[in-house]
Amino acid sequence: MAIYTKEEARQIMEKALSFSTADACEINLSGSESGNIRYARNTVSTAGHRSNQTLVVQSNFGKKSGTATIDEFDDASLEKVVKRAEELAKLSPENPEFMDPMGPQLYDESITYSKETANITPEYRASVASNSIAPAVANDITAAGFFDDSSGFRAMLNSNGLFAYNRATNMNFTVTMRSNDGTGSGWVSRDFNDVSKFDAAKASKVAIDKAILSKKAKAIEPGKYTVILEPAASVGLLRNMARAFNARTADEGRSFMSKEGGGTKMGEKIVDERVTIWSDPLHPEVPTRTWNGQGQPLKKTTWIENGKVKNLAYDRYWAKQKKVAAVPSPNGFIMKGGDASLDDLIKDTKKGILVTRLWYIRTVDPQTLLYTGLTRDGTFYIENGQIKYPVKNFRFNESPIIMLNNLETLGKQVRVNGNLIPYMKVRDFTFTSLSDAV
Repeated sequence: MAIYTKEEARQIMEKALSFSTADACEINLSGSESGNIRYARNTVSTAGHRSNQTLVVQSNFGKKSGTATIDEFDDASLEKVVKRAEELAKLSPENPEFMDPMGPQLYDESITYSKETANITPEYRASVASNSIAPAVANDITAAGFFDDSSGFRAMLNSNGLFAYNRATNMNFTVTMRSNDGTGSGWVSRDFNDVSKFDAAKASKVAIDKAILSKKAKAIEPGKYTVILEPAASVGLLRNMARAFNARTADEGRSFMSKEGGGTKMGEKIVDERVTIWSDPLHPEVPTRTWNGQGQPLKKTTWIENGKVKNLAYDRYWAKQKKVAAVPSPNGFIMKGGDASLDDLIKDTKKGILVTRLWYIRTVDPQTLLYTGLTRDGTFYIENGQIKYPVKNFRFNESPIIMLNNLETLGKQVRVNGNLIPYMKVRDFTFTSLSDAV
């Protein structure tokens, strides 16, 4: 049994805590039931089910910490893992940044659980594969995909009285469609907490259509182009930008958020005024846990508002050093969008390039947030409001800051990798060379 109720989880952790003789003790308990199906060359290759449960004990003597893990929860095993954590703590050096465990906190009730997702069956997974493979075969396409679903819980208890519990469900689907002549490729990804929002056939059709449309791509000159970025294309750059919203690295002069001569860019306008980015664990489209790994409550927090830096993340230690309130980092982010659909953006483009996704993104300059990477799985030339032909993939060199300062249009939001990102039309996106990869 990998899934425990709030009461069952608390009972196990309280029993473990009763064996503690340390100055402080924190216990984390988690479990999940998950299943998956994988297919390649239009044939299911693997299918499986996993059941996991883990209890982690962190014991502290002063500023010395030790951690031990176990997956058996009888009394003897719980006592053993607690004593092992204490033995390791006594052998460890002091951590100068150690923070005492927090006391009791108030958490919002999360909305991360879906009964439909928790009840997914092997038959349902098989239907996902079938609804992807069958249309691929009918269109002379080869499909390779993966569907994974999970239902689980996480709980935390410490010797200062903090207790937190959350249960959640999630599903992820990705598929690559390749034309059988080897010249075209399409791709799509979907993720939801609630599987009732997912349509395997509809998602697969997006990838099939792109695979057909991208056959026999033409080479065009690299350079600066107006681009339409699908959310899967921009999310990687935006995630890298989000990492710069860290108060400590900014204060220490180690990030884009650092100002020359000292200080941070808090309150400064760094991108187009139409850009607003926030996090919200209770957003119905992208809900997350309402507490983080340190037990801090997570609330709706604005990071960029009308182009200006609104908040930086402070962990508990750095907040104490700076004598400010801690601001936890988000589990996901939401970017304000507009009303335009992808078709609307294409119709409104005189000349440009449609990018399905970016991959293999690597840092060029962390101080300016300059990154490089490649386009993949469907890149198309647009002229006079229509997709004219597929083009060969590019290597790009671009900064999300420059990208968000060159905005032309924000489109509708789409969930991608637990984030909510709009379609974006951006001018002067920099492509530096061609790639022969499909």
